[in-house]
Amino acid sequence: MKRLSASLLPVLLLTTAACKKAEAPPPTPAPTLAAPTTTLPAPVGVKSVTLGSAIGPDKRVTTTSDVFTPKETIYAVVESDGSGPAKLRALWTFVKGDKTAKVDETVIEFPSSGPAINEFHVTKPTGWPKGDYKVEIFLNDGAAPAMVKTFKVG
Repeated sequence: MKRLSASLLPVLLLTTAACKKAEAPPPTPAPTLAAPTTTLPAPVGVKSVTLGSAIGPDKRVTTTSDVFTPKETIYAVVESDGSGPAKLRALWTFVKGDKTAKVDETVIEFPSSGPAINEFHVTKPTGWPKGDYKVEIFLNDGAAPAMVKTFKVG
């Protein structure tokens, strides 16, 4: 029996060692890369156009209107937002039926670092002919206007 015990002892030790074998640790998760936190600024866009016959020191129209007297100066205040260099063009036209006549065209170039206010105006000391008019605001070199405002002189 001593022999049997002696011969079983190594088997028992191996079996016990095998049972106590530590489990392999779970694999470490792959590191995740953080998403970049920088966002590109929005490009310049036309937010609104307001018409009136006077502006304040902040370049905003003091009283909005879409009907003017023949001797008034007509202001178009353009509010823009976004960042980057921009060019605004105002094209003023007299509209009679399906025909239009160019009244004036002005271009303003500016470096925008956020919301901006720019003003365009037209005046005619001899007086505007009564009728329908419009001002088209173009952004950069766009073929289509970013915004159109119609008004009357009466």
